[in-house]
Amino acid sequence: MTLALGIDPGTAICGFGLVEAQSGRLRPVRFGAITTDKQWPAEERLAVIYDELTSLIKEYGPVMMAVEQLFFNRNVTTAMTVGQARGVILLAAAHRKIKVTEYTPLQIKQAVTGYGNATKEQVTFMIQRLLGIKEKPKPDDAADALAAAICALHFTGGG
Repeated sequence: MTLALGIDPGTAICGFGLVEAQSGRLRPVRFGAITTDKQWPAEERLAVIYDELTSLIKEYGPVMMAVEQLFFNRNVTTAMTVGQARGVILLAAAHRKIKVTEYTPLQIKQAVTGYGNATKEQVTFMIQRLLGIKEKPKPDDAADALAAAICALHFTGGG
């Protein structure tokens, strides 16, 4: 059995998804989002992300973490805050000695759908099919995190 933790980094919404691979089958363990209030100071928001992520790691003991690589083309401010969130995410993994892999959105889409330019709807559909989830994962950030976990399992031979 291999347990992967996928992360869709963000400061307001940080999606997470734990996926277990065993005997070639994938199973969702837990998914959701760590949320913070945009009125809070940056250091408080980052502390909440770190603390909640550390708690998830302690509880479930994933052997790997997959983080979606930072991609931006317009909003530098958003990129900076997402970069800060990524920093505390990587720190949480380092403190628990978890191997971290980073994947581009294209790599994640390719691993989940077989097509690097798949739409968000196509990715969500395939996540539901691969993991046997009846309801669409909410929020979208959780679906993206599940996709990152599936990608890590695919590329490492765990799934």
